[in-house]
Amino acid sequence: MTNHLLSQRYALALDLVDDPTKIAEYEKAHERIWPTVRDHLREQGVTGMEIYRLGTRLFMVMEVDPARYDAQRMAQAAETNPDIVRWEALMWTYQAPTPWTPAGQKWVPMQRIFNLAEQ
Repeated sequence: MTNHLLSQRYALALDLVDDPTKIAEYEKAHERIWPTVRDHLREQGVTGMEIYRLGTRLFMVMEVDPARYDAQRMAQAAETNPDIVRWEALMWTYQAPTPWTPAGQKWVPMQRIFNLAEQ
């Protein structure tokens, strides 16, 4: 169980292009992400990240250190790092917005509707 004083958890969703070849390429790219992508995430306070897939729907769980993580700062850092810009452009060739994704966004937060710890 996550200690919410030490970390914060985000659940995000995104879709993939409905193409088995592209899905396989996306999964292959995540077997070992680029070191600069890994380092960027860690520098921004991301302490854990997992991505799950069901069909074309992706679900990401991201754990962050709330003392270091700032989503806006992370987005700005991504725009100035050429490797992150390239990675995101490559990933977008595999990804597609969900039907509920606002224009111009990719990963969107999911709404938590249940927590066993609160029962």
